[in-house]
Amino acid sequence: MKKFSLKEFLIGLAVGALILGSAVGGALADRIFVIKPLDYLFKRQSDGILRGEVQEKIFIEESVVTEVVEKVSNSVVTVSIETPQRRVLEFSPFGGLRSRIEGGQPQDIGTGFIVSEDGLVVTNKHVVSREDANYKVITSDNKEYEAVKISRDPSNDLAVIKIDPSASSGQALQAVDLGSSDSLKVGQFVIAIGTALGEFRSTVTTGVISGLGRGITAGSAFEGYVERLDDVIQTDAAINPGNSGGPLLNSIGQVIGINVAVASGAENIGFAIPVNIVKDALSNFERTGSFVSKPYLGVEYQMVGKQAAILNEIPQGAYVVNVIDSSPAQKAGIKEEDIITKFDGEDLRDEEGQTLADRISKKKAGQSVTLEVWREGETLQVTATLSEFSE
Repeated sequence: MKKFSLKEFLIGLAVGALILGSAVGGALADRIFVIKPLDYLFKRQSDGILRGEVQEKIFIEESVVTEVVEKVSNSVVTVSIETPQRRVLEFSPFGGLRSRIEGGQPQDIGTGFIVSEDGLVVTNKHVVSREDANYKVITSDNKEYEAVKISRDPSNDLAVIKIDPSASSGQALQAVDLGSSDSLKVGQFVIAIGTALGEFRSTVTTGVISGLGRGITAGSAFEGYVERLDDVIQTDAAINPGNSGGPLLNSIGQVIGINVAVASGAENIGFAIPVNIVKDALSNFERTGSFVSKPYLGVEYQMVGKQAAILNEIPQGAYVVNVIDSSPAQKAGIKEEDIITKFDGEDLRDEEGQTLADRISKKKAGQSVTLEVWREGETLQVTATLSEFSE
């Protein structure tokens, strides 16, 4: 057993007294003078830990953004349009009538992203809506590719551009990773990349998912298109004109949506089409060579409105003018002068979103639907299997 000298004993006693005195003194200061020196000491330590945690969190968030941008930027492209050159007359109160040349020069108008290395690029339909224009795809290394073919899906505001990868000596095309839009959550972190304002290519913005399942009316009658889009993603990531068709990405660089519109008169309210809609369309494209598979019933009809129904003592619905031979409608027993009043249990009305064409557009080729038909005062139930529309 080790023996302590008197000197060592006295030193130990002094250290113990110092520690005890500090604790007692701190407690007395806390009780009498409310100085709380011990709390101050521990607070400084905890503040340092918290500051470190915040700094680490900021560093992680910044790393996520930079890593996603590095991973995906080469797959994001700019869509350019060149319209035919024409002379336009315009009136000036100071100079009277004068003419100017319009078109004939390429202009960046939107964004897209590469989904296959053999040259498929997804964008919005409204970005490439003009049939008389020439379109180009410009990659991140400024290589230009002519649009060989464009397939459009107006009902979902989607389009696919086919380009020839061998037409340029630039880097090989790099496809994005398509994620899923089934399990998205409000508050989830997102990143958008696009050609903002048709001028600033590869612009990166960040935000969160602000809402899910939104329904919006996109476009303007003055701009030549108005579309109703349902079940879209709302985000506060800055989306500007020119971002249309660009990807909305999650924190691991997967595409979860396609930026499509902004809310006019508001700040930081943008919308994106869920990526699962695109995946379905691309699957159909690979199967049939057409970007969109349109469901087909096979009737020519005229909607009967409320006033006409009352005057003629008939129900509202779709009045069948003609039934196409060998169509799903003919096979189901639909006849001319029938009135289809319900489509899969939903009333048909001469109102936006409630016509027969609107109801059919929400289905897929191959699906069976139940039709309620009014014929000479009797109500019938028939079942039709929608086919795929061919031009």
